[in-house]
Amino acid sequence: MIDLRVTLKALAIAIPFLYVTSASAQDVLSRDAGELLDRLSTLTAEEEAVEANRLAAEIQERWTHSGSAAIDLLLTRGQDAIAEGDYVRAITHLTALTDHAPDFAEGWNQRATAFFLMDRYGEAMSDIEQVLILEPRHFGALTGLGIILESLGEPKAALRAFERAQDIHPADDNINGAVERLGTQTGERTL
Repeated sequence: MIDLRVTLKALAIAIPFLYVTSASAQDVLSRDAGELLDRLSTLTAEEEAVEANRLAAEIQERWTHSGSAAIDLLLTRGQDAIAEGDYVRAITHLTALTDHAPDFAEGWNQRATAFFLMDRYGEAMSDIEQVLILEPRHFGALTGLGIILESLGEPKAALRAFERAQDIHPADDNINGAVERLGTQTGERTL
């Protein structure tokens, strides 16, 4: 069985960091991320999987750019603390981030990860809700939501979350596997 905690932790710490210092640069990155998301949602075939994974990594990297060196530093400190297993310290840094930059979706997403890893599912889901308000196509947050809902014994709701993530990133093997597994488990898909 897949260890959902390890998977979510790996997703949280695998995003590379690059610092952007101007708000106008952040606007460009956000706009470009939207264009990349549009392209990502069209890549499904096996031969397109390499390009889809490249696009997904580029999108995730762009989501880490707040436009402020101070906010980016808080994100880095929060992610470093998650990687070290110090979830309390991670939440402290990421709460400071979300307090000072409430429109920066990745701060909420990373804090949701830390909450999940502490078994604080309600708070994690609340933060994921905020991520999806700010960036409805955040396939990482949707995947995290699916993992949480599955952990809570809600396979049909988890399936819906994974299906939404699959609509955005149809070439992701992990998302596709979750949709297939949960679809079969819930009887909504047959072998």
